[in-house]
Amino acid sequence: MGVNVLKCLNQFLDDYPSMSTAPCFNAGVCLRGKFHFKADISGSEEIEDSYKLEIIVPEKFPQALPKVKETGGKIPKDGNFHVNPDGSLCLGSPLRLLKKVHSFPDLSGFASKCLVPYLYAISYKLRNGGDFVFGELAHGEQGIVDDYSHLLGLPERAQITQAIQLLGVKKRIANKRPCPCECGNRLGACSFHHKLNDFRKMAPVSWFKAHALNDWNRI
Repeated sequence: MGVNVLKCLNQFLDDYPSMSTAPCFNAGVCLRGKFHFKADISGSEEIEDSYKLEIIVPEKFPQALPKVKETGGKIPKDGNFHVNPDGSLCLGSPLRLLKKVHSFPDLSGFASKCLVPYLYAISYKLRNGGDFVFGELAHGEQGIVDDYSHLLGLPERAQITQAIQLLGVKKRIANKRPCPCECGNRLGACSFHHKLNDFRKMAPVSWFKAHALNDWNRI
């Protein structure tokens, strides 16, 4: 366990004392327990609630993202509450979560910016019915495509695929290839390269390469 992860872990356990470390069969840290939160997001009603969670924190956090599962059976798995087929919670698209974690690169930041808003929306929906209080993307594949289109400013899936592939190679190589915005210029000669460079600051090339080969190809 790295020093940075250990420091983040200690702060998280201070902030959420009903969570504790547990045996982890995968590389990284496993946290289990009751996650309590109180939130008043964007002027909506204040909600105080708790969920039994398991959080797997990879060794490479924050460059690699945690996986969260709800273990108490409180969140319905009927397709209406953004729970993935493997039981993990769909907190957002990978690039969206990466961007949030980059701005707050510790476990407490991940909890407050990624996990609490999701749980708040779940609690609000369970209490009041209707749609998610903040609006929501389509679930699954289409939701990720829509969110990436918004993040990258690219309307077509083929353009998004090209952009992710470019993030998965070194910048000097990517800049020589055609820009995915289809302006007709190479990436390095188009202002779009600034947007991709912002994402390059958030994770190593290997993260984007793996995302392009594994996650995105399955979408």
